[in-house]
Amino acid sequence: MHRWTALGLVFFSSAAILVLEIMAGRMLAPYLGVTLESFTGIIGTVLAGISLGAWLGGRLADKRDPGGLLGPLLIAGGAFTLLSPTLVRWIGPTARAAGPIEIVLAAAIGFFLPALVLSAVAPAVVKMQLQDLGETGEVVGGFSAMSSAGAIFGTFVTGFVLVAAAPSQTVIIVVGVALLALGGFAWFKYGHIPGRRAMLSIVAVGVAGSGIVTLTPTPCETETAYFCARVVVDENRPSGRALWLDTLRHSYVDLEDPTHLEFRYAKVVADVLSTLPDGPLRTLFVGGGGFTFPGFISATRPGSTHLVLELDASVVDIAERELGLVRSDDLVVEVGDARLGINQAPIDSFDVVLGDAFGGPSVPWHLTTEEFLTEVAVRLTDDGLYAMNLIDYPPLGFARAELATVAAVFPHVLVIAPEAYFTAAAGGNFVLVGSKAPISAAAVMENVVARNGIEIALDGEAARAWIDDAVVLRDDFAPVDQLMSQS
Repeated sequence: MHRWTALGLVFFSSAAILVLEIMAGRMLAPYLGVTLESFTGIIGTVLAGISLGAWLGGRLADKRDPGGLLGPLLIAGGAFTLLSPTLVRWIGPTARAAGPIEIVLAAAIGFFLPALVLSAVAPAVVKMQLQDLGETGEVVGGFSAMSSAGAIFGTFVTGFVLVAAAPSQTVIIVVGVALLALGGFAWFKYGHIPGRRAMLSIVAVGVAGSGIVTLTPTPCETETAYFCARVVVDENRPSGRALWLDTLRHSYVDLEDPTHLEFRYAKVVADVLSTLPDGPLRTLFVGGGGFTFPGFISATRPGSTHLVLELDASVVDIAERELGLVRSDDLVVEVGDARLGINQAPIDSFDVVLGDAFGGPSVPWHLTTEEFLTEVAVRLTDDGLYAMNLIDYPPLGFARAELATVAAVFPHVLVIAPEAYFTAAAGGNFVLVGSKAPISAAAVMENVVARNGIEIALDGEAARAWIDDAVVLRDDFAPVDQLMSQS
């Protein structure tokens, strides 16, 4: 085998593994969310496959003709790659709200075998290249470097290009078919298999695998760079639209009535906003989602202005296309990470900052810390307030820690939720409020009672007692995923 051909095989097989690893996060997100734990499970599982595959590949190459191994290994890798989306869609629904064991199991069922088989390619190729023991170090080192280069290439091209350019299903089909074609070439060239037999085998596996991937139902209506998104019409309210992002019914919009608030937490936020003086509000939103609140505030407080920081450009497109979003001078949308975007927002300019970027198990931890909330605080007027929605379940480690963090930045805090949540008998949405000026819990409760709500509000000493000994989240220590995973 020519040296450059050998290097190319190792490069491509290693790149394919890393493409799969990153796509694994995207394909499992509709079921597991995007969390540190889900990526930890995926990375660990793929590394286990790489380790075992390299060892088994080396042993097989010592016992059998390595040239005869290459074709079958690449073909098997392509077949397992094409099968992975179907396996994920089969196991995914059973792994919702999963713990570490379920996460690793889901990742292993979908991606362990392709990682194992493709990792066996490199030792087989190295065996074919070893002609002189005096060059062992150079050969092994060179192919190890090429394998790492392929992994780096696969990581960069997937994360920076492929995820945003094409659906994961399309990427998987292209990679799988390419591996099959490469395997057919290697099988014919180095395994001494008749070309017609190799070609027919590859075409059969490629067509069958691509067909299975294409025909298997996907939970995504639109696959963005960050989410599996879909908009669902409310059967009981024809003008109602629910935006689903991965595992969470994230937002709800009534196209005919912007004052309609479907979710309980949204009604609580409205109760808080009603305690502010009448008139227009200047608002900053950390997270856009379905853009429910800009529409609600504009309808109830004409003349209000809004700046929305939304990470996902595709979510904005969906909102414009299906949820009635209309941008204007009074509603400005900035696409990008809110941690960076808030630094560009004017200081001392907003009456309200609303944090609504937390979706079930997918929590951007860098938007929870004391440092971030300090950036929020300096952009509020003296009478302004910060309100955030978060989801947590018993033992409520994240909710307590986040309230502790809000209390470390703002002199006045309020937390609102059903009474059962405070006793850790249940969990769900909490609304946390921080302000430089006193917040009237009594006024909030008047609004709750007026709409027959079930929530209670804790402020002052009651709120601090509920915090107990929870840690303040900071940039150098914010174990949000772990705090939530205990629930």
